[in-house]
Amino acid sequence: MKDFLWFKSYPPGIPHEIGSLPFTSLVDLFEKASKKYASLIAYENLGGKLTYREVDELSTHFAAYLQKKLGLKKGDRIAIQMPNLLQFPVAFIGALKAGLIVVNTNPLYTAREMEHQFKDAGISALVIVANFAHNLESIADKIPAKHYIITEMGDLVGGLKGWLVNFVVKYVKKLVPRYNLPHAISFNAVMKEGARYTLDKPNIELEDLAVLQYTGGTTGVPKGAQLSHRNLVAHNEMITYWFLPLLTEKEQEIVITALPMYHIFALSVNLTLMFHKGLRNILITNPRDMQGFVKELSKYKFSIILGVNTLFNGMLNHPLFKTLDFSHLKGAVGGGMAVQDAVAMQWQEVTKSPLVEGYGLSETSPVLCCNPLNGKEKRGTIGLPMPSTEVAIFDDQGNQLSQGETGEICARGPQVMRGYWQKDNAGVFYHNEWFKTGDIGFMDEDGFFKIVDRKKDMIKVSGFNVFPNEIENVIALNPKVLEVAAIGVPDARSGEVIKAFIVKKDQSLTEEELKTYCHENMTNYKVPKYFVFRTELPKTNVGKILRRALKEEEEKK
Repeated sequence: MKDFLWFKSYPPGIPHEIGSLPFTSLVDLFEKASKKYASLIAYENLGGKLTYREVDELSTHFAAYLQKKLGLKKGDRIAIQMPNLLQFPVAFIGALKAGLIVVNTNPLYTAREMEHQFKDAGISALVIVANFAHNLESIADKIPAKHYIITEMGDLVGGLKGWLVNFVVKYVKKLVPRYNLPHAISFNAVMKEGARYTLDKPNIELEDLAVLQYTGGTTGVPKGAQLSHRNLVAHNEMITYWFLPLLTEKEQEIVITALPMYHIFALSVNLTLMFHKGLRNILITNPRDMQGFVKELSKYKFSIILGVNTLFNGMLNHPLFKTLDFSHLKGAVGGGMAVQDAVAMQWQEVTKSPLVEGYGLSETSPVLCCNPLNGKEKRGTIGLPMPSTEVAIFDDQGNQLSQGETGEICARGPQVMRGYWQKDNAGVFYHNEWFKTGDIGFMDEDGFFKIVDRKKDMIKVSGFNVFPNEIENVIALNPKVLEVAAIGVPDARSGEVIKAFIVKKDQSLTEEELKTYCHENMTNYKVPKYFVFRTELPKTNVGKILRRALKEEEEKK
């Protein structure tokens, strides 16, 4: 096997291998951090705060209730369906303490999507925020779970503040549609009763499953990536080394968690790593409310923020963002979709700190590669492989390609899942060891990897391969463009042509102006044939632009 890994540009001080794991499970990781940072604030949200000691105590009460009252046993699956609230880490860590497997679920899922995921995972219990309980009511008789725990947004905020949050959400903003689930129990009742029980700690080993992380919802039927305690503990060890330049522990750093923690990026980095390192975690419940989000940011001298390209772009285009205090900001990391050059450059200009791109998937816990956080990043790339991680490029026949050649990005390492839950995993790996990411890319002369695009999104124009990422990156550099997405549409003469959907930043932008700009910056066959101006683009709940939704619109025409 060819060895193209770890060139001279690999970050100094970062080991190539992580060595033996320092924790026996994720539970061990959380418990040791709780003791080490007991009196510090761990999470803050909607005016409420929890210390590390309180998270440990509350999660143990939650675990005891699941075990003693509900009779759930090690290996049972429990779904958690809520946005970023104080209840999320308590429920997540508590479920793990009880030996359960957590099924992270997007709260914006439709009833149909919920039904599929809950049946597929075979869940025994569900924790759901009241705002979406009406969807549960419509499928309650169709799913295996018979235990429903309903939480309201302010439940752990406590006191008058918590009551006020719940009152405003339910009666003023009217964000809780009526539902009827007579056998459901409230989260607060669970916590009160759970405090009366003693948890019998199950024997949790590294090979035990910790999470079923469903993925593929934007490309087909979602599948559950099986992530073990070993996967997630090893991943934490890798990124602990990588984040060393940002995590000094000389004083408690503040991290902004705007990505939802049911998403693997925030789950592994914001919830797990930042807890492990003792950070104060500011949970943002609704980052799409950019006015409220920026107002929340103004309260803190934050050190780290993670997000997706559209989130960073939205912040940069909010008039109050430039007035924030960035004196403590050490860096930002973008994942989930490509960080566009225009956004990275503007972020550096405004905040005087880098926005670097990382790369990974739900199936890989998620990080496979990331740009160094020591000022040695290489813009436009996804960076270098994590410690103990091998990344290589393969052709469609499973042959490993040479440096500089373009093909499918594949990876192996201790953070890579064992396979999809109850699915035929034939075709998921090359040679039973290299996970096939579905992304097309190459490794450059310095050992940095670059994504060209998703394999499935490639556009064939008169026999030429055109990748939407390139088109979008060029168009996004136009100062009059806010957001852009490019897809291929059928064409009788060329096979396919490119159609670009644009959200304007400057309303004076015209199609002719944009077409001229594209001809000046791209070869002719890459220039979109069609330009469509929109007020918004379809996105996932974490802000990734959904090309698939645009393609479906075209197919219906």
